[in-house]
Amino acid sequence: GLFVTDYFTRTPRKLSPFRSFASIELFHFHIPEDTVIAVWNLITFKEQGGTFGDQCPDRSITVYFRSGAPSVINPLHTHFPRDTAVPGSFALTLTWTLPNRTTGVFNVTSPLPGDWFLAAHLPKDEGKISVKGLYEECQYLFQPQLIVQRLVNIAVLYPGHVTEQIMAPHNRSCLYKVFVPSYTSRVLVEVLRCRGAEGCPLWLRVRAKAPPLHNSTTLDCREHTPCQLAQDLPFWQHWYYVLVEKHPGVPGTVSFQVTVQLTDCSRPSLARPPFLPSSASMNMPHSFGSAGGLTLGDSPPPTSPNSTKHPVPIPVTSPAREQCWPVRPTLRNELDTFSVHFYIFFGPNVSVPPDRPAVFVINLLPVLDSGGVLNLELRLNVSSLCGENVTVFGCLNHEVPLTSSDNTSVTCETESLAGFLLSVNATASLSRLRIPYPQTGSWYLSLRSLCATEHGFEPCTNVTAEVYLRAYLSPCINDCGIYGQCKLLRTNNYLYAACECKAGWNGWGCTDNAEAFSYGFQLLSTLLLCLSNVMFVPPVAIAVRSHYLMEAAVYIFTMFFSTFYHACDQPGIVVFCIMEYDVLQFCDFLGSLMSVWVTVIAMARLQPVVKQASVLYLLGAMLLSMALQMDRHGLWNLLGPSLFALGIMAVAWTARTIRRRHCYPPTWKRWAFYLCPGALIAAAAVLLYAFVETEENYFYIHSIWHLLIAGSVGFLLPPRAKTSRRLGPLPRRKGCGYQLCVNEQEELGLVDPAVASINSICTS
Repeated sequence: GLFVTDYFTRTPRKLSPFRSFASIELFHFHIPEDTVIAVWNLITFKEQGGTFGDQCPDRSITVYFRSGAPSVINPLHTHFPRDTAVPGSFALTLTWTLPNRTTGVFNVTSPLPGDWFLAAHLPKDEGKISVKGLYEECQYLFQPQLIVQRLVNIAVLYPGHVTEQIMAPHNRSCLYKVFVPSYTSRVLVEVLRCRGAEGCPLWLRVRAKAPPLHNSTTLDCREHTPCQLAQDLPFWQHWYYVLVEKHPGVPGTVSFQVTVQLTDCSRPSLARPPFLPSSASMNMPHSFGSAGGLTLGDSPPPTSPNSTKHPVPIPVTSPAREQCWPVRPTLRNELDTFSVHFYIFFGPNVSVPPDRPAVFVINLLPVLDSGGVLNLELRLNVSSLCGENVTVFGCLNHEVPLTSSDNTSVTCETESLAGFLLSVNATASLSRLRIPYPQTGSWYLSLRSLCATEHGFEPCTNVTAEVYLRAYLSPCINDCGIYGQCKLLRTNNYLYAACECKAGWNGWGCTDNAEAFSYGFQLLSTLLLCLSNVMFVPPVAIAVRSHYLMEAAVYIFTMFFSTFYHACDQPGIVVFCIMEYDVLQFCDFLGSLMSVWVTVIAMARLQPVVKQASVLYLLGAMLLSMALQMDRHGLWNLLGPSLFALGIMAVAWTARTIRRRHCYPPTWKRWAFYLCPGALIAAAAVLLYAFVETEENYFYIHSIWHLLIAGSVGFLLPPRAKTSRRLGPLPRRKGCGYQLCVNEQEELGLVDPAVASINSICTS
């Protein structure tokens, strides 16, 4: 056949260490129909400071693949919430082959068509809290590329028609496909009039949705006569692919005929003949719907050049077990994103008769509904059992309903189907099922009531069980509980939801308490972070005593908002918020930086005109507000104003030192007992904040940060400015006929230069 190659790529994205599904990077691809091979080229490279990160450590990268919906992953091996079904997925770990680049390849032969999702993440780290902009961070970028090769012009088999084929010696196989509409209970593929050098040296393989693989349903036509391959309970509204493959080493040509017969379960005594009228003209119930796609009322497709088609008689034989029951639709009510309720007409109470199952369909929209959680709840009305030992079984299957006729064992699985089983009885009257990230399409729920006897389960007599049925789509499982937050995430145009847990809780629904913080631990961490701000009381007292009223007001502001910000910022249940979180955070950051600003400006001892006008205080408040609004966690946005204040202090001290020709402050006691200890305490606080603080030690390291910063302010704040008084004349210097008398207190650095004055100007 003719192959066509398609190429798809995605923009590189930065990977993050895994903490929850909210920290992964999700990529969405679409594989077209008739694809025979899909190759993902997984490119990963390191960056540091805009260049290749050759010095960055090698960290393994895990990539997950799943068809139809995002992967439900659990790399930390946490416990899933109760009644949660975990669908499987492929996983691949990438290792580094070059210092700054690695490439992995993932091949899928005959992949399922439709949506495919890739999820990638780094291993979990120690949770270090890094200051943004302090150093160049190692970034690991991941870029997936997809190459698909698909067949075009695949021959289409029309039910009830014979296709003749001659396989040349150089050909190994012939591929066909047939569309299976709704309410088809059986697909029968048969090879007729097979002639070859060694009888019928053919393999017959059948698979749904994609071309067959080596492990697909297979039949050896040399060992089976007639060569018939049947598929019971086929997927509705999908293509089935038929592969006729020649045995290796068989010489010459092989001629054969292929025919397909579909059994209509809505008419169990008839198979689908050619040109069957549509369901509307057959007076079928509206719940049966129409076939859709290649309907039975369509004309046969054109034949291939080397094959012919003609009708074939269809035997009217169909077992009674192939009978299907009307499917009751559900009403879709969308409330919000991933908040959809499915209502049953004349529900939500459902009657399950003893002689037949009750079947319902839940339609999930493509792409839109696969990012949430499908929830199903069954509640049995025990009073409706009339004292009988009745058990109601429910089978939830994707794309085809499954109603087992075997009364001794109830299962939701066959050789080609796998579903989810629910059961309720008088003892356990409630059953729930949660499916995170469900595949889209039609989900069928089949309810059946059976009575328990000594010989197993048998059909009940004259007992109609009543069941309360609730089906809905939610963003997260139980809204992630009290120890989690349900986040709505987006990757390009695809939306999905995931839980982000806190207070040590983990798991898909934040229900795993293996590492959870106890209530006492949460209370202790909250009290430490809040009460450590009491250390600002001594600096406030010192400031008031020294007549630094502006500085005292700023310290009080910082102490107040830092206390209530940390009371609101706790991850657990010990939380107290007096206003919105964003307001508290802004005021806490602003107060902290303003405390540094006003302390440094006070240490500068500026001239009276500048300080009394409070020009620099107002300028600092405006600059810091602007910096916090730009980026509250950026290093230079916050460090810039602080360095500017230190620059002002350095200029003031340098000017005073040059003018007096003496180091300022002049006394060694001021340096030894106040300035040096205060600077060392402040430096220790900054080092703890920048390099030691992690998520695990945050509550006590940050409390120490509060204590150190407040303590450094008490050391660095200059002493009270005293009123100048005459201590005696200094040695007189004569010049220009004048005698200059200077206050000695200012020269000793004991008073604020703002109140120092020239005592007298004496004439010679």
